[in-house]
Amino acid sequence: MTPARRDDLPDRLRGALGPVVDAAGLYLEEVTVAAAGRRKVVRVVLDLPDGPGGVDSDRLAEVSRNISTVLDDVDLVEGAYHLEVSTPGADRPLREPRHYRRAVGRLVRARTRAGRSVTGRLLEADDVAAVLDVDGRREQLPYAELADARVELELNRPDQA
Repeated sequence: MTPARRDDLPDRLRGALGPVVDAAGLYLEEVTVAAAGRRKVVRVVLDLPDGPGGVDSDRLAEVSRNISTVLDDVDLVEGAYHLEVSTPGADRPLREPRHYRRAVGRLVRARTRAGRSVTGRLLEADDVAAVLDVDGRREQLPYAELADARVELELNRPDQA
């Protein structure tokens, strides 16, 4: 049997944590392990599987406890470590169709590969393109044409007025 390589640790952690995250009805966005002095930091980023909404703090706390238990049981991380469980945050880049679907209703700033900047309210998103309301007109932006897109932070969103 070949010993496990250090660089596949995030994949092995993903395999161990996946069932716990799935059972909580969440999506395992990312798992990273970084050195922090003599300790390691295990960062787990969770999200809803699809569509708009958010992960409330009670749900995040519960799944964090379950993740901690699994990490103790599988003992994949050598030595002392600190566990951080969070959600992606509002400023994460939109890279996958799922990210766009999660941002429906939000104000999005996108830059096309041709260098054009577009800002508008995200109306819908499927597996091929996002549709924004840009100054009252619908604009379809195929993902293949986008270089970068992010949710713009709004202090007073129209749907919260």
